[in-house]
Formats: sequence, C-alpha cells, structure tokens
Amino acid sequence: MSQTEENLSLSPKIDTLAIIGAGTMGHGIAHVAALAGYEVFLFDVNAEAVERGVMSIKRNFAKGIERGKVTEEERDRAFERIRATTDLSDMRAADLFIEAVPEVMDLKRETLRRIEEVAESGSFIFASNTSSLSITEIAKASRRPECVVGMHFFNPVHLMRLVEIVVGKETSEGTLTRVREVAARLKKEPITVRDVPGFASSRLGVALGLEAMRMLEQEVASAKDIDTAMELGYNHPMGPLRLTDLVGLDVRLKIAEYLHGTLGSESFRPPEILRRMVAEGKLGKKTGEGFYHWS
Repeated sequence: MSQTEENLSLSPKIDTLAIIGAGTMGHGIAHVAALAGYEVFLFDVNAEAVERGVMSIKRNFAKGIERGKVTEEERDRAFERIRATTDLSDMRAADLFIEAVPEVMDLKRETLRRIEEVAESGSFIFASNTSSLSITEIAKASRRPECVVGMHFFNPVHLMRLVEIVVGKETSEGTLTRVREVAARLKKEPITVRDVPGFASSRLGVALGLEAMRMLEQEVASAKDIDTAMELGYNHPMGPLRLTDLVGLDVRLKIAEYLHGTLGSESFRPPEILRRMVAEGKLGKKTGEGFYHWS
C-alpha cells in the first residue's frame, strides 16, 4: 500500500473512541479518554458490568478531586462525553476501537470480526489492550490487518503513564502514528515494541512476579517484605506480589502459561503456589484475597 493510499484508508483525525469491555482496564481507558476530550463509548455485553465500570470511574474521579488532581468541572465535562452501552452498533461511527476483553485469542478475534461487521466505514483503527497475545495473530481475523495494533495500558490506567504500542507484521506506519498521537493526548508516554511473545513489559514484569512467588514458596521472606524490597530498594511504585493481586492471579497464570509455552524458558513456568491459589479462587483484589487480604 502506498503512503497516499494508506492515508486515505484511515480517518484523518480520531475524535471518538469505543472501549470494548467495561472491566478494570476498559473503564480505566474510558476515564482517561473522556478526560482528554474524546467522545467515548463504553461497551460490555453485560449491563451490570457496564454499570460497575461507570461507578468505578465515578469513584476514581472522586479520589482525584479529593487529592487535587482533577476539578469538579473537569469531572463533569468528562462524564458528559461517556456513553455506556450494551449495543455494539451504537459505536459504529467510532474512529478508534480499543478492546479490553479477557486474554483469550478466539474472543479477541471474534470481537474484531464483530466490530468490522457493524462499523460504518473501513476507516477505523482497532487496538488491542492485550498484555501478551500476538497482534499479528489477532489481526488475521481482520480484512484490514494494517489497521490493527496493540495499545497495552497499565493498571490503574488513570495513574500509570506507560502505553506499550505493539506493531504487528502488517501494522502500517499510518496506524502507528495515529495511536501514538492518541497516547500523547491521553498524557501517556508511548513506547513502540515489535510483536514478540510478552512484548517488553510483560516479559520483564511477569518474570519478576513469578520469581517473587518462588521466593515466597521457599519462605525467603513474607509477601510484604518481598514487595518492600522492590519498592524501597529499586524504587518500584508497587511490589510484584501486590501488583499481581491487582492484575489478577488468574490473568498472571494465563500469561505465564502462554510465555512458557511460546518461549520455552523455565523463567516463565508457573510456580505451584500460583496454580494452587487460582484453583482455590484466591485471585487477588477482585475476590478479596490473593497474596494479601483486601477489604
């Protein structure tokens, strides 16, 4: 595709974002997008999930106002820009679709196919918030793989500055340029990485988290002391075990299994403690218990 043809195939400007999935990552992305001035659709198949997502945004704005990070006027303007829905066709005119559905390849591909069916034109960009799955493989479900890219946000989205932009084998320069512009407008710091298993952040973060779990198994130190070692000794804002609780132990297990299977490195073999806790339903903050107890 020539540069001229590529420019014609994409929207010249991104004004409307559609977020697919109203969970932890989805509602966080909707929050920062609305605050940045974008018109935002927040979608989930479940009406209760959409309602929980909107309530979480309200709570996060309330904390921001309390800490002087955002004004009531900014909050009100942002909320006017958010439209919650359970009907995918409501978002047919969006310029950028960001999926934040569970880390299941078939689900992400099906989401992409459904969006292409309802979208008004072929000018939109599809970005996956996957933390480890191949963008190239996701893009195989698309008629326009050059417009598929990774935008990996970090939890909590409204506080974390990094966005990892993942370039698939067929992702175009025009697509990359536009999503970098969006990231900048969201006041995020984008890095660009090649589509390899785990990208950059997940390979490093998961390796650290799994080693912390092995240390806990071996009774090297308590979960709190292991986390404190990284927070005070290496200036990490949060220790690897506490972070795992926020991400979800089930999510970490899936990513570890994927990286172990694709890379073959023993560094990514899931520790027994992780498998056991997931089997027991101790998934972290969302269930009230993980490596820590959450009230």
